[in-house]
Parts: sequence; C-alpha cells; structure tokens
Amino acid sequence: MSATPLTVPCPSPAVAKGAPRLDGATAFAVVVTVIIWASAFAAIRAGLKAFGPLELGAARFTIAAVPAGLYLAFIRPALPRLNELWRFAAGGLLFVALYTALLNMGERTVPAGAAAFIININPIITAVLASFLLGERFGRWGWIGTAVSFSGIGLIALNETMGNEAMGAGLHLGWGAVLVLGAALCNSVTTVVQKPLFARHKALTVSAGNMVIGALALSPWLPGAYAQAQAAPLPGLMAALYLGVMPSLVAYATWTVVLSRLPAARASNFLYSAPPLAMLLGYLWLGEVPTLLGVIGGVMALGGVAVVNLKR
Repeated sequence: MSATPLTVPCPSPAVAKGAPRLDGATAFAVVVTVIIWASAFAAIRAGLKAFGPLELGAARFTIAAVPAGLYLAFIRPALPRLNELWRFAAGGLLFVALYTALLNMGERTVPAGAAAFIININPIITAVLASFLLGERFGRWGWIGTAVSFSGIGLIALNETMGNEAMGAGLHLGWGAVLVLGAALCNSVTTVVQKPLFARHKALTVSAGNMVIGALALSPWLPGAYAQAQAAPLPGLMAALYLGVMPSLVAYATWTVVLSRLPAARASNFLYSAPPLAMLLGYLWLGEVPTLLGVIGGVMALGGVAVVNLKR
C-alpha cells in the first residue's frame, strides 16, 4: 500500500487520556451509524434498479460531496502534513470509491441481507489489523465476544443460503460475494489507516475529505448517472438521494466520530449490529419475514457486541 510504516501507534486524544468510555454522545453516534448503514443495503438494491453500480456510486457521493466541500471551505481546517496525505487519499479512494464500487457490483446478485452479513466480517479483519499495526489490545473477552457475534453472522448466512436454495438459486452466491468481501476489506484497511489522523484532525474534517476525494474518483461515471436519471423511476431516484444524504453524508460523519473516540477494533465491533437490523428493516420496508434461524443469529450478533463492551 505505502512505504510509510503503520506500526507506530498514534492514538487519538480521547484514547490517549486513558481507557475510553462509551459516553452518551459516542453511543448516539454508534446508534445513528448502525441504523442508517443497515438500511443502506436495501437502498442500494433499490437504486440498482435505476442506475448502474458505478453510476449509482457517482450520484450518491456527488450528493454527499457538495455539502462536505462547503463545510471544508467554511471551517478551513488545518492542511494535512505530507506524511498524512496518503491516509486522506486512502479514505476517499478505498473507503468511498472502491468500497462503493465493489459493494454495488456485488449487490447486483447478492441480496441485501446477505451483503450485510458478508460486510460484517469487517470487525474481525479490523481487530487483527489494529492489533498488529496500531498496537491496540483486544483481550480475551474481546475475542470471545467476536466469536459469538461471528457465529451469529454465520447463522444469518446459513439462513440466507437456505433461502436461496429453496428458491432454486443454489448454494453459491458466486462472484458477487467475492466483490462484497473486497468491500469489507476496503473498510477494514481504511479504519486502521485513518485512525492516526484523529490525533490532529477533527472527525468531521476527515469524513468530509473522504466524501470529496471519493466523489472526484467516481466523477468519470457522473455523466452516465445523469443520463440514467432522466429515465429512472421515482423509487430509484429517491433511493439514490437517500444514499447520498443518509448513509453517505450523515453515517460516514457519525462513524468518524465513533472512530475518533474509541479504539478501531472496538468501534468496528458495533457493526455486528447491522445484519439483524438489516433483517428488521427488510421486514418493515420490503415485507421480508425473518426466519427463526435468522432471529437467533441476530440475537447472537448483538450479544457478542454486549460481551465485548461490558467486559472492558
């Protein structure tokens, strides 16, 4: 990725003061992030009925980049140092552009619920990367909670696979699943790479920079998005607008707030809550009735998050 070493820990001010606690503001940011990102999987599926995967990404982040750019112009944050430039670039290129492209292409064949649990191997990847590259400790209870949550995600995966088989789709999700796995890897790498930025830069500054850089990277597909929007049905247009405002502008901002206040591995562990919430939102939005196996998996996923955080 870069010749710049990642092995020197650079904790945020909140972390440097001692063991970080989940205060009210951080908890609120966690809840907002998880709920909105859980809804994004269904919104992407809706948007893909009107746009191509890259065109949908370009439209989504152009919408998000306009207010993000205005925010940066208004507050005029400190310019990044030379050794920070690649970390900002990674956020826009990996966490926005490549993540979105891979996830959108994957969701052309992978159902929204299946994509949610595949993405949520991200905390496992992040925990491993953070322990080796950032020097963060992830103790015994952290790994136990992670194992419980991952087992729950596995049950949700099994439930989705059995559903596909019952509908004659077979047991294989194909290349779509590989693409979504690639998106999860982009998420994890960016979480670790950008963590040191919060020692000097505000969370919203980092998030806004990600939006602008990612939108620029996706801009070659913007003319195609405009052309497709002319013939897009209203639900597809509304899905693109929702993705641009809520999962992009709002949830990316609240996520950087969480990441600036908590260790990377612990922050990512909250994302285990997304698949069961995606299941619930699928029922409320799309009328998808969850099975008993899926409900058990969701409870386990949430239980693992509780174990990790109550034992710290």
